[in-house]
Amino acid sequence: MVSRRIFHVVNGVILTAVVVVTLYPFLNIVARSFSTEEEILAGRVNIVPRGFDLTTYRLVMSDDLFWTNYRNTVVYTVTATIISIVLTTCYAYVLSKKHLRGRGLLIGIAVFTMFFSGGLIPNYVLVSGLGLRNTIWAVVLPNAINVFNLLVMKAFFESLPAELEEQAAVDGLGTYGTLLRIVLPLSKAVVATMVLFYAVAYWNSWFTAFLYLDRAELFPVTVYLRNLIAGATDATSTGSADTDVAQVAANIKAVTMVLTVVPILTVYPFVQRYFVSGVMLGAVKG
Repeated sequence: MVSRRIFHVVNGVILTAVVVVTLYPFLNIVARSFSTEEEILAGRVNIVPRGFDLTTYRLVMSDDLFWTNYRNTVVYTVTATIISIVLTTCYAYVLSKKHLRGRGLLIGIAVFTMFFSGGLIPNYVLVSGLGLRNTIWAVVLPNAINVFNLLVMKAFFESLPAELEEQAAVDGLGTYGTLLRIVLPLSKAVVATMVLFYAVAYWNSWFTAFLYLDRAELFPVTVYLRNLIAGATDATSTGSADTDVAQVAANIKAVTMVLTVVPILTVYPFVQRYFVSGVMLGAVKG
């Protein structure tokens, strides 16, 4: 009994320390985003804003292009996540069938791409040659299937009892009917986990859009904020005396982090209960 109490106390202390270490940088970023230039440069900002200032938020959120790019990010993320989930699920379900001819080759092709890629220039030439530049498809198609996610879903589908699909076949369901009416309802945890993985990746992605999109009205918000940071840095290096420019340069990175992470923090609680179970079910095969 005493040893159990000691364990709980030590465990509680360790977990509390982990929470503090994990939470402090985020709280510091939030505090910096609301603090004045003088307090930030003086190093007096910890987890509480000092000299409360909304200049950077005001300048960013008053720009119509910011909201246009924010809408683009939502459209790109939703579209890309749907496409990725459909393709990954279908591919993983096929690979989970041990009787499939050429199964080993298909798995090998997928795994090969984890270690080798065509390279930046060949990919750019391919996307340009297909006429996808300056379209949504240049953002959502090149990375439609993540091999790690594919293998996790494949392992999960393999762990499902074969008797379920055999019974579905007896009842007259075909391949797609079995997938839609039997397999997917049992796969909510792993599908929700994959949705989270894909959505976070697409939401935070900026290089693909930076590479294939030339028009500002097509940019996602990550590229908009990247350009804003670059502009603030350039203004600082040239010694601009404008007060607003100086304030933006002081906390623009903190503001951009807050603006981009809020939607993910809003969505995460709704899928968090599926997160751990989805990964474990897909990673451990019984």
